[in-house]
Amino acid sequence: MATFQYIAKNSAGQEVRGQIEAGDRAGAIAAVRAQGLMPTALGEVKSAAAAPAAAARGGAKGKKAAPAAQAKKSALKKDININLKMPKWLQGKINTKVLTQFTRQLATLVNAGLPLMRGIEVLKRQMKDAQMSEALGGISENIAAGGTFSESLTAYPKIFDNLYVNMVKAGEAGGVLEVVLARLAEFAEKNERIVNKVKGAMIYPIVVLVAAVGITGFLLVAVIPKFQQVFNDMLGGKALPGITQAVIDCSEWVQHNGLTILIIVAALITIKKIVGKTEGGAKFYDWLSLHMPVTGTLVQRTAVSRVTRTLGTLLSSGVPILQSLVIVRDTTGNRIVGDALQNVHDAVKEGEGMTGPLSQCKVFPPMVVSMVEVGEETGALADMLTRIANTYDDEVDNAVAGMTAAIEPALIIVLALVVGTIVIAMFLPMISIISSVSGAGQ
Repeated sequence: MATFQYIAKNSAGQEVRGQIEAGDRAGAIAAVRAQGLMPTALGEVKSAAAAPAAAARGGAKGKKAAPAAQAKKSALKKDININLKMPKWLQGKINTKVLTQFTRQLATLVNAGLPLMRGIEVLKRQMKDAQMSEALGGISENIAAGGTFSESLTAYPKIFDNLYVNMVKAGEAGGVLEVVLARLAEFAEKNERIVNKVKGAMIYPIVVLVAAVGITGFLLVAVIPKFQQVFNDMLGGKALPGITQAVIDCSEWVQHNGLTILIIVAALITIKKIVGKTEGGAKFYDWLSLHMPVTGTLVQRTAVSRVTRTLGTLLSSGVPILQSLVIVRDTTGNRIVGDALQNVHDAVKEGEGMTGPLSQCKVFPPMVVSMVEVGEETGALADMLTRIANTYDDEVDNAVAGMTAAIEPALIIVLALVVGTIVIAMFLPMISIISSVSGAGQ
């Protein structure tokens, strides 16, 4: 038996080092993989049996030989060197469209009968995204060295998340990799479509809000002071209408306290970020997002759609339900929903059904709980979850359309009221000025 040193990646993509005994290098690689690790470098530790003999010879030669033997003893000969070292620029998130397109194309190639490694090499040659191309190169080399596709994906956790890796692993185990890849692509496409709809619905209100703040600030800082000077010169210190005086006072306060306003805004943003990093603060913000008067319903429906589609996709791909619940819990993006799924996981682990914990958490609507119960009773839970997701996708569309229809005119009305109030406030003294000028002319 020989001793081998190895460097490997665990399922979280973290580097692990250690030693293992095996008859040969192939056995050492197999033993490392049996521990759930993916070897990236492995080498035999050379025996130091010759060191005592060298020391017995004495003299300068023996003294020089001992350090040499010690160096050989600790040397790690990289008999395999799988290129899975990621440069720093490869650590970031990849564009969702790039990953979705790759998954869809790979599913098509594998379904057409092309070997997996050949398909990856074909897609690597035509890949324009440097980050994805580098990852595909490392994945291809690891597969060529005897690794599995799912093992290779774990070396790039910023690109392929737990959902992706576990679904691929289930597809490999069941021999339906092309089906799983197609489901992954479909899942990513639908999820991106929902996210884009929500983002698109918020663009117009944000633009109108920024425009309103900008216009109001410009009027208060640049325009109203000039009117004030005109009023002082033309009215000779006469009292101004109440609304005009209020607007002028507001303008003077903004001019004199501009730095204070910026400091307050920066402080509020900083406090929000600091509080959001704490467990209690993050849970409060997640709870608040689910219960906001206008957007809360949209956030809840989006969360339900994402959870049910992810869970349904995992179950239909052959991932065990407990593992699926853990994956969905970690990818939901909302701690309140994540805690609810943890309760479901604990109940299922104890042999109970999903219906009870779902109804108790008050996050999922009664209709969702009822449909999950029917799915459990009929043994078609994965299909039922997918139907729920499709239903809530439509509800998200309706909610986005309704929210947009309500917010757009409301913001326009607010902008009109603010600007209109300023215009009227500046126009009222002009009537007095015009009247005085007309009286003097007569």
